[in-house]
Amino acid sequence: MTPVERRVPAVKIVTRPLWQLRLVRALARYLLYAACTAGLLASARFAIAPPRVRSLPAPAPSAPAPDLAAEGYASLFARRYLTWDAARPQMSEQLLTPMTGSAIEPDAGLSLPATGEQHVLWAEVVQVRGQGPGRHVYTVAAQTDTAGLLYLTVGVVRRADGALALMGYPAFVGAPAAGPAQTLAHPPEVTDTALATVVERAMRNYLAAAPGELAADLSSSARVSVPNAALTLDSMQRLSWAAPDKRSVLAVVEAQDARGTRYALAYELDVARVDGGRWEVSAIQMDPDS
Repeated sequence: MTPVERRVPAVKIVTRPLWQLRLVRALARYLLYAACTAGLLASARFAIAPPRVRSLPAPAPSAPAPDLAAEGYASLFARRYLTWDAARPQMSEQLLTPMTGSAIEPDAGLSLPATGEQHVLWAEVVQVRGQGPGRHVYTVAAQTDTAGLLYLTVGVVRRADGALALMGYPAFVGAPAAGPAQTLAHPPEVTDTALATVVERAMRNYLAAAPGELAADLSSSARVSVPNAALTLDSMQRLSWAAPDKRSVLAVVEAQDARGTRYALAYELDVARVDGGRWEVSAIQMDPDS
């Protein structure tokens, strides 16, 4: 039987300088001293010259959102006020009384003639003037079948409880100031025949409400909603650049509907040249998603 050899562990003696041993033992203490010193210096700096808080510029005040309910209330009153039948005078009072209350006369001061009638074909708010928080005077344009186009101001207040109420009697006024149509001063004409061909073809399919054919000239990201009433493109009268960056064009066209009614129409189209030099249309006149 072979005797088992026993391994004797070796001992190695390494000598190091005394200053290294002292440094290792004192390193933690030195780090603590350094952190304390940095903290004291920072505290002194803040005490002597504290940092100034930079105030951010105040955001620009945004225009208050329109009160659609108050606009509708003004339009409703204008419709009821301007719609009457002399043969049934009680009808006007019945329509107006819920809106007048006790502050003004039940019929809002309306006295009907002996004969005749009047109906409102359409009414729309065209101007608003503020008179303080929750108080507005709306100018309502109303097309009537007998007196023609009338402009009526209606004051509406939103009370503390949130309800809407009239601010007194209405008033007939003149139309808002308006002037002749404005057009771009001599916009540069499009001389690229390839672009003109694409725009004319796109407009023909767009007016014809043919989205399948229109898709051939649209970019992959284009979102276009064709009109409900189909039109036939007769001609493209003018094609010019709508912006200096040449990313959109303005097409003036002539078209007609199925009854033979002719229209002069202007459309702005966003265009882009893709690989190979081909032009594509990315938008026509409006964004259906906004």
